[in-house]
Amino acid sequence: MKYYLIAGEASGDLHGSNLIKAIKSIDVSANIRCWGGDLMQEAGGTLAKHYKEMAFMGFLEVLKNISTIFKNIDYCKDDITKFQPDVLIFIDFSGFNLRIAKWAKQKGFRTNYYISPQVWASRAKRVEKIKRYIDHMYVILPFEETFYKKHGYEVTFVGHPLLDAISITPVKDFNAFCSEHHLEEDRPIIALLPGSRKQEVTKMLGIMLSVVPKFPDYQFVIAGAPSLENAFYQTFLSNKNVFFVSNQTYSLLTHAHAALVTSGTATLETALFKVPQVVCYKGNWISYQIAKRIITLDYISLVNLIMGREVVKELIQSDLNTTNLTSELTKILDGATREHLLKEYKILIEKLGGTGASGKAAQLIVQNM
Repeated sequence: MKYYLIAGEASGDLHGSNLIKAIKSIDVSANIRCWGGDLMQEAGGTLAKHYKEMAFMGFLEVLKNISTIFKNIDYCKDDITKFQPDVLIFIDFSGFNLRIAKWAKQKGFRTNYYISPQVWASRAKRVEKIKRYIDHMYVILPFEETFYKKHGYEVTFVGHPLLDAISITPVKDFNAFCSEHHLEEDRPIIALLPGSRKQEVTKMLGIMLSVVPKFPDYQFVIAGAPSLENAFYQTFLSNKNVFFVSNQTYSLLTHAHAALVTSGTATLETALFKVPQVVCYKGNWISYQIAKRIITLDYISLVNLIMGREVVKELIQSDLNTTNLTSELTKILDGATREHLLKEYKILIEKLGGTGASGKAAQLIVQNM
C-alpha cells in the first residue's frame, strides 16, 4: 500500500519516523513518501520536502513568507497527484495540512490525522473543517477525546508517542556524557531548551543565559535543535559556564538536574524525563497581542494543560525576566517545591496511557484502509 505523510517541524519528524517504522512492521511492502525530516527519511520514507524549508513561526513571519508557503502547497498537491497514495496521514502542522486535507478530500483521497492540531487552544470552529475533511483522527492527549466528542466528532486516543520515543532512547553514563561534551563531572547540569526556530532561539536564549552568573555551582548546557546549524549557537557560548550539545536533547535531559524550557512539546519531554523545569515564553509583541486575543487556554505548557492545573511555573512575556527566572529556578533546585513537582510528574505520566501510541495508530490506519 502507498502512504503519504506530511509533518512540518522537528517534533512531527520524530513522531512521523516512529509511525513509519510501525507501519512498515505491519505492512512490509509499504511504499511511503513524506514531508518531514532526517528521521522520517532514515525510517524508510522517501522525502519530498524537508521541514526546514517550511518552519515559519508567528503571524508576521508567515506573512513575510506567504509566497513560499503557497508554492509549497501547490507543489504538495502536484506531488500527491503523481504518487496516488492509498491514504494521506497528516501530522499536526494544521495551517498547511488542513489546506491540503480540503483539497485531498475533494479529490477522493482517504485522509487520516495523527496528532491533532491544537484546535482546543483557539479557533475551535476548525473542528468543522476537520469533520468534513478528515476520515479519522488519532489523538495523543487524553483531554482531546473529550473535546472532540463535545463537537460531535469521534476520535481515537492512542496514547502519547513521546513515551515510545523516550523508552527506546539509549541511556549514556553521566561521566561518559560529560567527557564527550567537555562538561565537568562534579557540577549538576541545568539544561536550556530554547526552541527549534532561529527567531525563537534568539529571543529566548538571551533571557535564559542572563541567570547564569547567579548559579556558579551549576553548569548550563544549551540543547541544539536538529533544525539549526551548530554555528548559529556560537555567539551564545561566550560565558565559560555555558556549554552546548547538538541534537542530543534526550541524553541531556537524562542527566539534567533542572531545566529552562521554551513552551511547546519540550515542556512535556522534560517532564517525562522527570526534570523540574521553568517554562518560558516571549514572542514578537504584535504576534503575542494577536495570539492573546485568539487563544482561550489558561496555560501554555502541555504539562499544565494535561493536568488541568499549574504544575510547572510559566513565565510569559513581560513576566519572563532575569529576576523572576532566577527566583523560580532557585525554587526547583532543591527542597519542597522540587519534591512536589516530581510527585506531580508521576501522575502526569499515568494520564498519558503508557507506551505503544505509534503501533496503535499504525494498526488502525492499516486496518481501516
